[in-house]
Amino acid sequence: MIAVEKYVTDPDMYDLIFIDIHMPNMDGYEAAAHIRSSGLTNAGTIPIIAMTANVFREDIEKCIECGMNGHLGKPVDADDMIEKLKEFLL
Repeated sequence: MIAVEKYVTDPDMYDLIFIDIHMPNMDGYEAAAHIRSSGLTNAGTIPIIAMTANVFREDIEKCIECGMNGHLGKPVDADDMIEKLKEFLL
């Protein structure tokens, strides 16, 4: 997945990762696990936010259990995205 490749190549370039759950080859859960287990200095602390149309409580809990810090439902509401950015970057 592109998000994993970009993060692993230059982890200091990123302060937060938005990750789609339903992607070909590697889903967002697996991508988050790869990032968290990469051994890079901020791999355990960089905020990872799921972006998915799966918005049931169980879906959100699964994101958190897989090492993500938050969840945005699709279609993404700009105000919700801004709130997530403020929550994790300020």
